[in-house]
Amino acid sequence: MDIIRNNLTAKIRGGQIPQGKVRVSGAKNASTRLLAAALISDEEVTLSNFPTQLVDAQYKIDFIRKSGGNITVDTDKEELTIDSGSITSSILEDYNYPIRTTYLLVPGLIKKTGIARIPYPGGCKIGDRGYDLHMMVWEKLGATITEKENYIEVSAPSGFTAGEIDFPISTIGGTENALISASIAVGETVIKNAYISPEVNSLIDFLKRLGVHIEVVGNSFIKVKGTKYLRGTLFPVIPDRIEAITWIVYGIISGGNITIEDVPFDMMEIPLIHLKHAGIEIYRNSNNVIISPECLVNGDIQPFELACGTHPGIISDMQPFYTLLGLHANGISRIFDYRYPERIKYCEELNKFYPKALDAKAGTIKIFGGKEIIPAEADSTDLRGSMAVVMAALLAKGESTINNVEMALRGYNNLEDKLKNLGVEFKVISNQ
Repeated sequence: MDIIRNNLTAKIRGGQIPQGKVRVSGAKNASTRLLAAALISDEEVTLSNFPTQLVDAQYKIDFIRKSGGNITVDTDKEELTIDSGSITSSILEDYNYPIRTTYLLVPGLIKKTGIARIPYPGGCKIGDRGYDLHMMVWEKLGATITEKENYIEVSAPSGFTAGEIDFPISTIGGTENALISASIAVGETVIKNAYISPEVNSLIDFLKRLGVHIEVVGNSFIKVKGTKYLRGTLFPVIPDRIEAITWIVYGIISGGNITIEDVPFDMMEIPLIHLKHAGIEIYRNSNNVIISPECLVNGDIQPFELACGTHPGIISDMQPFYTLLGLHANGISRIFDYRYPERIKYCEELNKFYPKALDAKAGTIKIFGGKEIIPAEADSTDLRGSMAVVMAALLAKGESTINNVEMALRGYNNLEDKLKNLGVEFKVISNQ
């Protein structure tokens, strides 16, 4: 399996109108967590609807294989089978893995070997992504942590023991780590101030399938009773709500005719309500959406104001696509994001396509809609912001260049083929 292609440039001929069908893949933020969680099982685990070509998943698969785990990948069926029975804690030659969720690999290694050596969390450069909360989780469960030059070493020779974990802030990653770690801890662990997103709910369902006893009280309190023997299971990855909103917005602002399949409506109620407030009526059945120019009730996208926050609202990963929507609206729109206020670097790149259309300050984006869009050369920033920049290039008539486009490719399973199926040419060139 190929690991990420680095130093890629996209040459994009803008103004192409997408036509056809596109299916939403399994969620990036669910699949990579489930893959790590599967390591605590004592039997084989099969994950269906798995985005097998997702770069972050490929990195994690590579690490697990180098640690002795057996993983079978079926790209045609989009299925993954994990057997972690032979996993080891040997020191690897290379710990350069640019993914954030390396900490989720710890519980499986602790259960099988009593010690875990994992790469330092990498990934997007959005503010300060420390790992102190993850260290707190392991320490509360009785482990010893040593920060080595190239990796983090977590030691619990007799396994984790139950404890109380009270997060000082609401954290998805910390909640996921606490859930998986507590699932193998002796006794009952209490998790306070947990963040229960759809992806975390999916992880809870998965752990229950393995045989873990989990009780959720309200929206932020979880009790986990660790289980010694965990069975295998066949478990489906939920569809990616961020990819779904990506295709919906692209269809609207491109004037295309797109059928988007496997849209997780139950996870997207409020994001879709905001589209309605912007004068957009989508046509849907139980699983699919049809986007066409007729979706615009008055022929225009109406300006809007919204605030990003936690689920069930508009999460920060969706912010760039609403920014794009505002750029095509008939008036001034505003987006507020005080959860990740520095997540605005992509706005500098979008301004190259929409000159002086974005006034972005920490926590606030003012959008002057209706500006002319022109082709440009731009750089990739964070993962979702980079996809917004790619979309701008797809819209601007003429040829645009996106440098380091691998950042956008990281978030989308099989992006190049999906665009091709919509009749959109998307050429990626390696500069190595």
